[in-house]
Amino acid sequence: MKQQKQDSNIFRYFKTNSIAALLLGAAIFFYSCENDIEKIKAFSSPENLPILEALNFETLFTDSGQVRFYLKTPKLLRFENGGLEYLEFPEGMELVKYDANKNIVSSLTADYAKQFIKEEKWEAKNNVVATNEKGDTLKTEHLIWEEKTEKIYTDEFVRLIRPDQTYTGVGFTSDQALENWRIKNLKGKMFLTVDNERERPDNLKRTNTPVEEKINKPLNRPLQFNK
Repeated sequence: MKQQKQDSNIFRYFKTNSIAALLLGAAIFFYSCENDIEKIKAFSSPENLPILEALNFETLFTDSGQVRFYLKTPKLLRFENGGLEYLEFPEGMELVKYDANKNIVSSLTADYAKQFIKEEKWEAKNNVVATNEKGDTLKTEHLIWEEKTEKIYTDEFVRLIRPDQTYTGVGFTSDQALENWRIKNLKGKMFLTVDNERERPDNLKRTNTPVEEKINKPLNRPLQFNK
């Protein structure tokens, strides 16, 4: 009888602890599910979704009838969240600026970018390359362009390549034409010998965007919009 009573106590011990473990596991499960549901709700919230999506997008920006910019991107997303309006280019973009005579003044390419509409500000990240009409090329991983003040700047490492020399450093400010520039922490200066385009590396050669043709005739392919 004593052995049977002891066995019964052991059974009740494991049964009680098994129930407790089961309840604990269920609580953890539902808590995890609740967290996942909250994450899903946050992700799928209308505030986090674009109101407009465009694929293989390209367009011309005009001012007083004059073409000022040419924009091309594989994917464009437009967001409006709490008064903040911006365009996102998750797969990169190319932006070309023109003067009144349709000559290229500067260009900007990046693997990722945002345009803050009300603030009139651009932010470019990852493999950022900016050029001007003189052939100067700025390379960095992060760049801010203020349209109102016509200034560009970054706190990241930069490489400024000019026809006769190359500068490197950390931190950079300039006008948008890359003419009046300053490197905050200059690391070095390297002199080059370049004979126009013949000795310039292929990845630094300027390629003309066929924007003149696009100004006088519609785009060759329709734009695709997905809401």
